[in-house]
Amino acid sequence: MDVVVDRSYNLVDLLTDINDDLDINLEIEKYLTKCENDISEVIPDFEDGWEWFNTESPLFFRHNLKGKVVVLDFFTYCCVNCLHILPDLKSLERDFTVDDGVVVIGVHSAKFSNEKLSVNIRCAIQRYDISHPVVNDAEARLWHLLGVQCWPTLVVVGPQGQILLSLAGETHGSLVHQFVSAAIQFYSHKQQLVKGGLTSHLGPSQALQSASTLLYPGKVSVSHNGDRIAVADTGHHRVLLMHLDGTVQDCIGGTQEGFQDGTWEEAKFRSPQGLCWSSTGDNIYVADTNNHAIRKVDLQSRRVMTVAGTGVQGHDLEGGRPGREQPLSSPWDVALDKSAGSSCENVLFIAMAGTHQIWVFFLRDTRWMKGRDFLAGTCVAFAGSGREENRNNNYPHKAGFAQPSGVEVCPDTAGVPHLYVADSESSTIRSVSLIDGAVRAVVGGERDPTNLFAYGDADGRGVEAKLQHPLGVTVKEQGVILVADSYNHKIKVVTLARKECVTLLCDDGAPCGTLSEPGGVCVHPSGRWLYIADTNNHCVKVYDFDTALVSQLLVHFDETDHSSMHSTNSTKAATHTAHRITPVSTPATVQQPVETPAGGHIELQLAITFNDGVQLTEGAPSEWQILVDEDTPDLLGSAEIHRGYFDSSMSLVPIHLHIPTPCTCTCMRVRVECMLYYCDGAGTCRMQAVLLEQPIVITAQETGDQKTVRKTLYVPVGESLH
Repeated sequence: MDVVVDRSYNLVDLLTDINDDLDINLEIEKYLTKCENDISEVIPDFEDGWEWFNTESPLFFRHNLKGKVVVLDFFTYCCVNCLHILPDLKSLERDFTVDDGVVVIGVHSAKFSNEKLSVNIRCAIQRYDISHPVVNDAEARLWHLLGVQCWPTLVVVGPQGQILLSLAGETHGSLVHQFVSAAIQFYSHKQQLVKGGLTSHLGPSQALQSASTLLYPGKVSVSHNGDRIAVADTGHHRVLLMHLDGTVQDCIGGTQEGFQDGTWEEAKFRSPQGLCWSSTGDNIYVADTNNHAIRKVDLQSRRVMTVAGTGVQGHDLEGGRPGREQPLSSPWDVALDKSAGSSCENVLFIAMAGTHQIWVFFLRDTRWMKGRDFLAGTCVAFAGSGREENRNNNYPHKAGFAQPSGVEVCPDTAGVPHLYVADSESSTIRSVSLIDGAVRAVVGGERDPTNLFAYGDADGRGVEAKLQHPLGVTVKEQGVILVADSYNHKIKVVTLARKECVTLLCDDGAPCGTLSEPGGVCVHPSGRWLYIADTNNHCVKVYDFDTALVSQLLVHFDETDHSSMHSTNSTKAATHTAHRITPVSTPATVQQPVETPAGGHIELQLAITFNDGVQLTEGAPSEWQILVDEDTPDLLGSAEIHRGYFDSSMSLVPIHLHIPTPCTCTCMRVRVECMLYYCDGAGTCRMQAVLLEQPIVITAQETGDQKTVRKTLYVPVGESLH
């Protein structure tokens, strides 16, 4: 595969200096001819049992993809860089269809454990309007076989399964488009292309759009006087203003996406996320994420205007231009505050997820940190180098963020104002001093700034606490913030003085299953209610701090105000259920049976064995879990512990089981599944699923001599099981 990658980037370098389309096509034709003449690497096929979306049946290179030019998009749905190339893929699908012999396939290769679940992938496919076939490669087997290194990566496969091109990153859309166009001509001339023959089966996004008052709401914000709520109805590309009882007062933007200023009826958004109210209640600022823009909703004139961004994704890491001339990249959240010495709100903080930075937009002429002066309307980078890292530093531009997705201003216990950041890809909460810009860790992650796999679900202090892709943060009171721990489906409380993080919404009768990937949180000014954008459940939940109860805000449109009615009153909630920690397609390694009488004791010892130079990734949630058959639940109940985590200091993990008595069966089995995260000596980090099956033979009924049967189960890390 290294040869393919090197050859691909040589082509990129060659085409960079060519402007004429005919010359470009000629060079690509030469490239394809060389691929034909050389010994080409053949794509491994998709495996049986993998789950597919947007297609009536599974796809295989040896069968229904034979004779097609196939574009594989290796992605994970949390990744903003992967979202950035979706317009390129849509353009490709629009210009080249299966009738031209072209198929685009998304190969979902999860980073987070939550992303391995098909129910969540399906939600993401609907949320991001992905229409091409997608396969859930939960174990990232194809990813590893091809040596893919990052998300996104595009791989183009020829009609005979030969790997033609492999490009990583988000800047290759135009080249891939030209390459596919040339490949169609090349292989049509050779009569190797098979056109047509496949049909897609799109997900029910349109059904959801017509059946819900909300569709994947991303964020929620309450006015400073506490009488109104603003909701980013992200899937419907609009902002809803409603009373506290859920009655929609105004709908800003329609259900069709676009980029247009004007009256509330004329304005168009594209997947808006974060929003915040001015203290006067006259304006709402909106992070219009997929338009790469910041919009201002004027509640007096009832108009929307763009204050920053051009509507096209930018790659600038410094900024400094007037707002509407300054390209932005996927702003995900906003927070309004006053700079030091200012008597009024003059600074809008922006979580710039696309460049992994924090930016500021100046509403007024402002003297900023270190005596720098900025004119009103200027938009500039504030913190973060642009490298995707979990790096803290006294100098804000030397710090590193990883897809910051939530921001909120809160004074610490000493009264010093800080910007708190939900840094989703590092699974951390970070702070930025609004006095000197110093960036500090609060909770989550680990100390290695390059390790973005240190996620999990654990209460604790500092790096002992673990989060999984947090998207939202809000202030409870001075020194206390609340976090939408999105991929753990929880809300957590962070006490700033102790840097302590504890779970809020899984206690007192409010189960975790009531939430599904919550994206935004906001506390009512009274301090009594917490509003939660429960994204995958298509609703807003309300947590009452006085009663510790959770309820759903019953959103309904005012039927006397037809301008607010863009969909029906019904809501459709997704469900979240517990699943295995490894993919269902993980092959089992069957052990030699052990024998014991009814009433006997068994001790299974998990022993990790490492390949040379391999070690568990520090801070990553390598875990194990016992599985038993439905007809032997007592076997699981007999285990003192049936789920846990590995760490590098462990030599053996004991699992104690007791065979029930009387026992009517003669054979039962225990399966132990392990999801492992490891790094090799070269610094390459991977994940590995292991499933061990231990048969147990019941030899007789209970006897007086109850010896413990011990068996060691070896868990290989960094090497093949077979």
